Amino acid sequence: MMKLRSKRFCTASTFRLPSFVTRCNKKIKVADDHHNDIVPLSEIKWELRPGGMLVQRREIPAPPTFTRDQTITVRVSTVSQSHDISIQPISTFGELKMILSMVTGLEAREQRLLFKGKERDDCEYLHMVGVGDKDKVLLLEDPAITERKLHGLAASQPISV
Repeated sequence: MMKLRSKRFCTASTFRLPSFVTRCNKKIKVADDHHNDIVPLSEIKWELRPGGMLVQRREIPAPPTFTRDQTITVRVSTVSQSHDISIQPISTFGELKMILSMVTGLEAREQRLLFKGKERDDCEYLHMVGVGDKDKVLLLEDPAITERKLHGLAASQPISV
């Protein structure tokens, strides 16, 4: 049996910047990824990750906040047509299905709504999933219910010769 030894990659107990950064940190300029501008190194905010990696701190923009008075326009596309629906962003996909049932004539249980390639449940909120103003939602008719309808129609009609 072969015994493997583990190697220690870092023996220092404290984190230090590389020597070229500490020697001339006022002369080095680093390109910022967001703005493509040259930023002096002293203005960059650094963050030490739990694993010991030193990375540039990123400013994450806050998600948009919605109120009850706001409405967004969602473009709902079917195979042959599209509809622009105005709805509150804090609504659910189930509520959107109810509005679409009035517009398209399909019952809410016959509809399948897809956003960003995934089918969404009736209880999911539009703003939580990321639906914004002028976003596109795909409406498909549920194939299982369509097949049941066709079987029901075929069974109810007598066979004529």
